[in-house]
Amino acid sequence: MKLSERFSIAEGRPAADAADPAVSEYATPAVPAASGLGAAALAAAPAGTAPRNGPSDALAGLKQRAAEALYDRMGSRFGDSGATEEELRSAARDELTRIIDDEHVPLSATERSRLLRDIEDDVLGYGPLQRLLDDDDVTEIMVNRHDQIYIERKGRLQLAEVRFNSEAQLRTVIERIVSKVGRRIDESSPLVDARLSDGSRVNAVIPPLAVGGSSLTIRKFGKIPLTVRDLVGFGTLSLEMAELLQACVKAKLNIIVSGGTGTGKTTLLNVLSAFIPDGERIVTIEDAVELQIQQEHVVRLESRPPNTEGKGEITIRDLVRNSLRMRPDRIVVGEVRSGESLDMLQAMNTGHDGSLSTVHSNSPRDAIARLETLVLMAGMDLPLRAIREQIASAVNLIVQISRLRDGTRRITHITEVQGMEGDVVTLQDAFVFDYAAGVDANGRFLGSAVATGVRPRFLERFEDLGIHVRPSIFATPTSHAQEQPWK
Repeated sequence: MKLSERFSIAEGRPAADAADPAVSEYATPAVPAASGLGAAALAAAPAGTAPRNGPSDALAGLKQRAAEALYDRMGSRFGDSGATEEELRSAARDELTRIIDDEHVPLSATERSRLLRDIEDDVLGYGPLQRLLDDDDVTEIMVNRHDQIYIERKGRLQLAEVRFNSEAQLRTVIERIVSKVGRRIDESSPLVDARLSDGSRVNAVIPPLAVGGSSLTIRKFGKIPLTVRDLVGFGTLSLEMAELLQACVKAKLNIIVSGGTGTGKTTLLNVLSAFIPDGERIVTIEDAVELQIQQEHVVRLESRPPNTEGKGEITIRDLVRNSLRMRPDRIVVGEVRSGESLDMLQAMNTGHDGSLSTVHSNSPRDAIARLETLVLMAGMDLPLRAIREQIASAVNLIVQISRLRDGTRRITHITEVQGMEGDVVTLQDAFVFDYAAGVDANGRFLGSAVATGVRPRFLERFEDLGIHVRPSIFATPTSHAQEQPWK
């Protein structure tokens, strides 16, 4: 069977996205003085709009009165832990409809719908961010301050049309997010990592650390996890690379996914984990749970910060150590960023093959140097050669993913860790990204990752395990073009 049939994808590439509108098109004017409008009404003004005299003022006042009436009638129900969010939204929508009818204010269907949505988002959602969270095209939300929100859409940054009306409204939303996962944020603990119910990752920083006002960053994850078919379709990797990576995971090679911030390391880790055979016991370890493992036999562990007294902290390193007592077939660490890297390498070297993790670095060689530094952070006085020997014997493969300047994410290296030569860890690329093809009219890179022609040493392990990959996937583009089409 052809690999393309196995993955059920077309080999073609999607057309390049149209260029996004200029950022200035999304800019909103500064909020004018609220002439004739009280502070409370200003805070309740519809998100993303500047209140003005006339109809907009009247609508803001109606919104304030409706929100206050809703709290009066349903305040106790909002704290009911037994009610689902959908039940609360349905009840609030019905109650709001009656409240607005009682006002006897003539509203068009559009104004009524907008008013209901704004109040729902403020009371039960995340205010002006709710619409961005509901937009599947938005992958990242960056609140620099209450009146400046940037988003990433289709790999491009742009200024969002919405904004918070005050610092107080932004702080309310931040506290709503962190309280739902048992975290806290205040002047004594002014920064926090958290997550939303859909798995989106959240980082919040408030004054005095955030000098210009509270800052909030949300990394969204799709409701439906991406698959290898999707990544091949996006051009992130090729069919040949997908075949090799699938074999590497099944053969229980230890794999490190390397990349910079926002390059898609976690997404790639999710895709690689999908190749793990059913029936194996998987233990995932993360700072904030965001991995979307599809298998059934999964234990998900999450670190815990200290409490208000500075006690009760459970670190990633603690969880890695504990996972060794949980009879794991696979250990998946969301990201190594400190001394836990030593425990992970030791686990890889003591029978826990097939482990997966990510690390922040810009190239496979940098990934090795980064791991060396992280091991030193464990506080063990180990000689550098001993650390490198640990890395060389534990890690089998480094997959480098990068975000190119056209906004696309591409796997730029698949690199085998071959061992040591003297005091140096030896690496050998199996695939590298070819930049020579240039860019198209929209600035999108036309190149793709190509084989170097070198067959990795771990292919012998594949044969021992009965895992077969086509020899032609390692052929260079010139020699590959001379071959017969593979079956």
